[in-house]
Amino acid sequence: MSLKTRLIGASALRWCGSALALPVLLVTWYVVAQPSLSALQAQLVERFGAARSGLLHDWGRMLAQARNAGEEKKLVLVNDFFNKHIVFDEDISTWQQADYWATPLETIGQGRGDCEDFAIAKYFSLRMSGLPISKMRLVYVKAQLTGSGGELTQRAHMVLAYYSRPQAEPLVLDNLQNTIQPASKRRDLQPVFSFNSEAIFAGVSGVEPPSAGKLGRLSRWENLLQRARAEGFD
Repeated sequence: MSLKTRLIGASALRWCGSALALPVLLVTWYVVAQPSLSALQAQLVERFGAARSGLLHDWGRMLAQARNAGEEKKLVLVNDFFNKHIVFDEDISTWQQADYWATPLETIGQGRGDCEDFAIAKYFSLRMSGLPISKMRLVYVKAQLTGSGGELTQRAHMVLAYYSRPQAEPLVLDNLQNTIQPASKRRDLQPVFSFNSEAIFAGVSGVEPPSAGKLGRLSRWENLLQRARAEGFD
């Protein structure tokens, strides 16, 4: 995953603690609607061919089940679906770009994506299942990984966090681990900052106010939201 190098050097935060001062502002509010499966299929076939139509319909069936489930069951259904059906791959291989944020339709169409694409697809899917935006944050983290020789390395990474209430410890949905765990159990992750389609937050606590400043370096997120709207996620 090719996140900006400057994020690697940022000071790590506690999941429920003080905020990191970053020069970011409120993002335009986008509400995710329910695009019709037939409209999405037409776009998918036109752009990627018919091979992924079955996966798109499986996604639609999963969403139908998730809409009638409790919140934690929604998390499990969505997390399991993408971790099982989407193959991890780098943007340079998938999109021939160093850093590309894919819409859920694009991720399904390719059948692969990097950590940002996993987190974004889960975010939109949970929103479509009825989970409020206010309970979700996409979180930039530094992930501690073990190399092939046993050495420890740090890598920029993205996960999705769920807050049952503002004061609650978040649950982490991640493509590195299939099991959804409380943030305190993920000692391999050091959070940096978080955002959703309502706002950007300097930290990861569920009670902090949105940050102030220009959108600037999260232009990829705003661009992603605009492309998602064009696909029908309005």
